[in-house]
Amino acid sequence: MAVESKHAETIALHAGWRADETTGAVAVPIFQTTSYQFRDTEHAANLFALKELGHIYTRIGNPTTAVLEARLAALEGGVAALALASGQAASAFALQNIARVGDNVVSSTDLYGGTWNLFANTLRDQGVEVRFVDPADPENFRRATDDRTRAYYAETLPNPKLTVFPIAEVAAIGRDYGVPLIVDNTAAPIIARPLDHGAAIVVYSTTKYLGGHGTSIGGAIIDGGNFDWEKFPARQPALNTPDPSYHGAVWVEAVKPLGPVAYVLKARATLLRDLGSAPSPFNAFLTLQGIETVTLRMERHVQNAQKVVDFLSKRSEVTKVIHPSQQRGEARRRADAYLKGGYGALIGFELKGGLEAGRRFIDALEMFYHVANIGDARSLAIHPATTTHSQLAEEGQLASGVTPGYVRLSIGLEHIDDILADLEKGLTAAGA
Repeated sequence: MAVESKHAETIALHAGWRADETTGAVAVPIFQTTSYQFRDTEHAANLFALKELGHIYTRIGNPTTAVLEARLAALEGGVAALALASGQAASAFALQNIARVGDNVVSSTDLYGGTWNLFANTLRDQGVEVRFVDPADPENFRRATDDRTRAYYAETLPNPKLTVFPIAEVAAIGRDYGVPLIVDNTAAPIIARPLDHGAAIVVYSTTKYLGGHGTSIGGAIIDGGNFDWEKFPARQPALNTPDPSYHGAVWVEAVKPLGPVAYVLKARATLLRDLGSAPSPFNAFLTLQGIETVTLRMERHVQNAQKVVDFLSKRSEVTKVIHPSQQRGEARRRADAYLKGGYGALIGFELKGGLEAGRRFIDALEMFYHVANIGDARSLAIHPATTTHSQLAEEGQLASGVTPGYVRLSIGLEHIDDILADLEKGLTAAGA
C-alpha cells in the first residue's frame, strides 16, 4: 500500500516502495542482475513495443533503480524520472534527447565548470550549439532564441557563482516559443522545487546532497509532465516525428496510454539504451539511503553555512563573501522567491592575497577535506581556479564566477565550533 503525502520528509522515506511482496522486507533490495525472465512471448513483445512497462535489461531499467526514480519524481513533483550513472550523463542526455545536429540550446553562463566544458566543446563537436547568456536579464534568453532553439538550460543555485536563477521568468519566455526550461537543481534539493515555478525538466547529480555521503556517483532527469510537447511539432521534432532508432515511434503518440512521459521515456528507450550510462543497482541503493535523510541533512547544512557566512564576513583576510544571504536587490529577491528552506550550504569567498593566498588557505586546513565534490556530509573546500575550473580560459572562469582568489566551501554536518576553528587555521595561513 502506497503512503500518500505532500511532505518531503515523508516522501523521502516512503515514495515508490512499501515492502517486498514475497519476503516482506522493508529495505529496498539490491537487484544485482543483468536480465529478466519474460512471462511469455507476448509479454516480451509488449515490453519492446512500449505497450506495457517492465524490465528488459538492467542497462535500460532495474527494480532497485526504479524505486529511486519513483522517489525522485515524487520529491520534485514530477511524473517520472530516469536515473543515470552520473550528473554529467544527466546534463548531456537532457539536451541530446531533444537537440539534434544543427540545433541549439540557450544556456545560462552561470554553470559548474564541467557542464560549461560539456556544452562549449563536447556538444559542439556533436553538432549542437550552446549559446551562453547572462541570466541577470531573463530577456537575454529570448534574444538568443531562433527557429532551431530546442531548450533553455540553467542551474538553480549555480556553482560557484551562487546567484539564484530566474526560473519563472525564463520558463515563461520559453513557453511562448515552445522551448522547455531544463534546470539543474543539484545544489538546492529540498530547498528549491523548479517544477513548481514553470521548469519542464529537472536534472541532478545525485552524487551530491541527495546521496550525501560521498560514496556513489549518480545522476537523474525528472520529467515534470507539465510541458505540452505535442503543441509545438516544429519546435520539438525529436518528440513529434518518427524516430528511426525506435521503429518509427512518434513519442508523443506512442506514450499517450502511459501518461505525459514522452520526454523521459524517449531518453530511456533511445539514449540510455544506446549509450549505456546506467547506474549500478548498488549505487541506486546507496543513493536511496541518502535520500531517506536528505531533509534533515539539508536543515543542518543550511544552519551551519549561515554561521560560517557570518564568521567570514567579519574577517580581514576576506574581501568578499559569495552566498545568497549576502546578496541585495534583484539577486536577493530571486533567492527569497525560489529558496524556501534556507540559502544553501555552498559558500564562496575571495581572499585578499589572490591565487597564492587561496593555496595557503587550502593547505592549512586540517578537518575540511580538499576534494572536488559538494554536498557531502563532511565539510569540503577547494580552489576552483586551479582545479574544477582550470580547464576554462580566464574569460570563462570569470564568466562563471571564479576569480584567482576564490575559494569554495561545502559546509558539512560537523559541530559548528569545529568548522570555524578549522577555517581560522586556513585564514591565518592565507593572511600570512
